[in-house]
Amino acid sequence: MPNHKLFVRSLINVFLLLAVFQTCPCFSATESNKPNIVIILADDLGFSDLGCYGSEIETPHLDQLAQEGLRFSQFYNAGRCCPTRAALMTGLYSHQAGMGWMNRNDKLPGYQGELNAHCVSLAEVLSSANYQCYHVGKWHLTYRMRKANENWPLGRGFHHAYGTGGGGNYFAPKPLYEDNRLIKPPQEDYYITDAFSQRAVDYLKKHSQKQTGKPFFLYLAYTAPHFPLHAKPADIARYKRQYQTGWDQLRAERHQKMQEIGLINCPLSARDPDAKQWNTLSQAEQEEWNLRMAVYAAMITSMDQGIGKVLQQIEDMGSANNTMVLFLSDNGASAEFIDRGHQPGAVTGTRESFRCAEVGWANTSNTPFRFHKMWMHEGGISTPLIVRWPAQIQKTGGWTNQTGHVIDLMTTCIDASKAKYPTMKSGQKITPLAGKSLLPIFQNPKKTEQRTLFWEHEGNKAIRQGDWKLVKQHKQAWELYNLNRDRSELTNQAKVHPELVSTLSKSWNTWAQKSNVVPWETLPQPGYRKKGPAFYRKK
Repeated sequence: MPNHKLFVRSLINVFLLLAVFQTCPCFSATESNKPNIVIILADDLGFSDLGCYGSEIETPHLDQLAQEGLRFSQFYNAGRCCPTRAALMTGLYSHQAGMGWMNRNDKLPGYQGELNAHCVSLAEVLSSANYQCYHVGKWHLTYRMRKANENWPLGRGFHHAYGTGGGGNYFAPKPLYEDNRLIKPPQEDYYITDAFSQRAVDYLKKHSQKQTGKPFFLYLAYTAPHFPLHAKPADIARYKRQYQTGWDQLRAERHQKMQEIGLINCPLSARDPDAKQWNTLSQAEQEEWNLRMAVYAAMITSMDQGIGKVLQQIEDMGSANNTMVLFLSDNGASAEFIDRGHQPGAVTGTRESFRCAEVGWANTSNTPFRFHKMWMHEGGISTPLIVRWPAQIQKTGGWTNQTGHVIDLMTTCIDASKAKYPTMKSGQKITPLAGKSLLPIFQNPKKTEQRTLFWEHEGNKAIRQGDWKLVKQHKQAWELYNLNRDRSELTNQAKVHPELVSTLSKSWNTWAQKSNVVPWETLPQPGYRKKGPAFYRKK
């Protein structure tokens, strides 16, 4: 009998211990309490290109996401595709992560052309916290895309991946990979934006069937609306006559709407000097430019349609309440003039064409700012940021004026998931995070904190400290602006406040030295380097 009582007591203790284990945050029973995380990245999307940021382009699903969440009016990227993706994936400035320029190895610590050994990816951190991680879309974080390696998505913490290295033909992309192998797209009825959206939905469906209880991280990186201008005929037809009035009038209309919705309170900058006045163009020229912007708008609408399907899948899974969804762009709209592979007589928007939006429409997309992708002025680095997380964001549909940067996304996701950021990996020291968590802003959108942020790309430089921004074009003098009064960067205050120019430039130099930044003209390929980003603009 005594042995029987001892057995009963032992059994009770076991059940009590199991009950404790069930409530311990380090056990799988609580994995469902961790938020799912979805980061959606557009490519070359301008600051004013969404309906909820002042555009005439139809983006109903992103507009709805904004109404159900929070929009940032002063969020920044790194000004170019590879640097922004490196900063997003690592929580570091791009030079710290080895991606100071593009995916080309210049054999310098900050310019390795891929993620270095002193950083970890967001997927690596989240997978260690029992997240199932999926990547769909543009990767662009290694120069070695012919064969799987440690800097392909699966080598950086993702469990499944489908996408492409960079940009390319939307109907016949190359390279295209699935997990760790290169594949070919179907010959007919393939459009990469739709393929990315569908693959994201498929991953989420399989996750709900096979990974019950595990949180997921989806990184969905569209190539839209990056050149070449390729879209489906039905989507182009929506905008067939939309842009006949031209970029001058459209910039004014967007500027007016942006003021009405409370996004900006700054004046409209002058038309870019490289863009012609619309009414000086011939009728044939106007027809071609109308078509180009119609295709550009169609590409954004197609992306929005796909995002709607992804959001519906999350809703169908019953996961919407505890899923943090973030949408942003990798840089401002592109003024690049590139005409490669365009077949004679091809109509803009078709598989055989290769056209860009160029400076007139890029200037419009970046309303009300100056400059474009690759520059560190506001037009090059300002991005929409929409965040929806019903379980945490209670004040929805409005704006926050808090300054933020793409380096903050890693820190925010770690804060939300309670994952651990490592100090070492494979015997290498990991660089400490550069960003700050945005979670306090989600709780109190009116809360603002003075930030100091830095940029460099192709010799273009900037530092923002509070409301003051010091910025320069390659080989030009520093310019100083008070963004609280002049976010369009129209009135240069450098001569009025020379002491502030000196102080901020010294801070920038200190950051550059610590962050592996080197003078642009000292890097390899000096002929190209000396030209800087102006090399891409049509004169």
